[in-house]
Amino acid sequence: MSTIFKRTKILATVGPATHSAEKIADIMNAGANGFRINFSHGGAPDRMEQISWIREASQKSGKVVAILQDLQGPKIRLGVLKDNMLTVKPGDILTLDSTVEEHDGGFTLPVQYNIAEKMKVGEPLYMFDGKVHSVVKEISGPTAIKVEIQNNGFLMSRKGLNLPDTDFGGDILTPKDIEDIEWGADKGFDYVSLSFVQTAADITDLRSRLVALGSNAHVIAKIETKSAIRPENLEEIVRVSDGIMVARGDLAVEAGAEIVPTVQRRIVALCRKHGKLVIVATQMMGSMVDNPEPSRAEVSDVANAVIQGADVVMLSDETANGKYPLETVMAMRKTIMYTQENSDVMSVDKDEARKKTDAAISYSAVRLAQDIKASAIIAETSSGATAVNIAAFRPNLPIISVTDRQETAQKLALSYANRSFVRPSDPDAAGKIADELKAEGYFGDGPARVVLVSGYTPGEPGTTNNIQVRVL
Repeated sequence: MSTIFKRTKILATVGPATHSAEKIADIMNAGANGFRINFSHGGAPDRMEQISWIREASQKSGKVVAILQDLQGPKIRLGVLKDNMLTVKPGDILTLDSTVEEHDGGFTLPVQYNIAEKMKVGEPLYMFDGKVHSVVKEISGPTAIKVEIQNNGFLMSRKGLNLPDTDFGGDILTPKDIEDIEWGADKGFDYVSLSFVQTAADITDLRSRLVALGSNAHVIAKIETKSAIRPENLEEIVRVSDGIMVARGDLAVEAGAEIVPTVQRRIVALCRKHGKLVIVATQMMGSMVDNPEPSRAEVSDVANAVIQGADVVMLSDETANGKYPLETVMAMRKTIMYTQENSDVMSVDKDEARKKTDAAISYSAVRLAQDIKASAIIAETSSGATAVNIAAFRPNLPIISVTDRQETAQKLALSYANRSFVRPSDPDAAGKIADELKAEGYFGDGPARVVLVSGYTPGEPGTTNNIQVRVL
């Protein structure tokens, strides 16, 4: 056993390419710390299998992992087109109608959501992931709009539509999402992510629904709309969420690809400031869907997220539908490991975060650990908050978390530099896990210093108030 392990975690999406107990176990062992189940695809039987395979593999390997339920949100798609194709050119007028059931090959198209209730004349509508641009010319009925095409292109069945300037008015949870939330509430998801968040109110609405259903899942806001990245909205969304996913695919379509790198950097810094989980997602190793090696640009992209201090880098199509899911996880892990050993994490201003007592204790523990060249910080944490606060300061050494709650350990599987152990509540839980790891050879042969962070009331959240140094 070694203290050398990756501090930025890997979240892999489960899909047809990884739909077996063996493949899930393989990518878990290769470096995946969590699994995303995408509720835009698949049905309940598949998902039940995936959840059980993940938990079984976790138990067998002794590696704690998280599971994220990713809600579809108002992802608006075209319906089925005749011959799966429609060619368009500038000036063409298309009618999009949510009541059309069958496309006849003409310019009246089925759409899976009633956008006539939300859109206004003059607003842009992008089709096929931004490849075809159009503008709303008329709200032609209670369920239909007319748009004018602005460029040459083609459309295909079920391709997504983006409405970058349309205000959903707090109505972003679709009937499908509500059904999926109710289904997932007792399935042990550690995180639930909400798509197309526009304001903080969207997050508080989802959280209240989860609480009412008895779910303790943490809420992740997916940042992929123009509204969400406005300064008056973004920081408040970070504050009320448990974490943020930088959903770069739709964000690029909605707000322009050129803004994505600076928005990503801003979001990572805000999450670190407020002690929130941050996931960088979409096309991180996109070429590995078809190729066994990543491109140089993709390696740079992953390394850049590590240097910025992201908690998690995510794989989507690469592990869901790609030809090389295992190789992709291995390539991502290799990139993270090399980067963290050869480059420092960028610093961010944390003055505001230090005003809170728990953050001040965590900051002091990190500074002390680095000053005495400790081998690890060991934190007793019931809710996980202490470990998350320590991780917010991005120490360049392992954070060993010991908790009496399995669900806390699972959530911490995605937290920066964290490795979790579940043990009964005990006034000296941190000291005991330190001795246990020393006996297993985790800290090497010679003496090792560790910093222990704990509270006088073990098992009670919010009581962390004690830092000590122990020589093993």
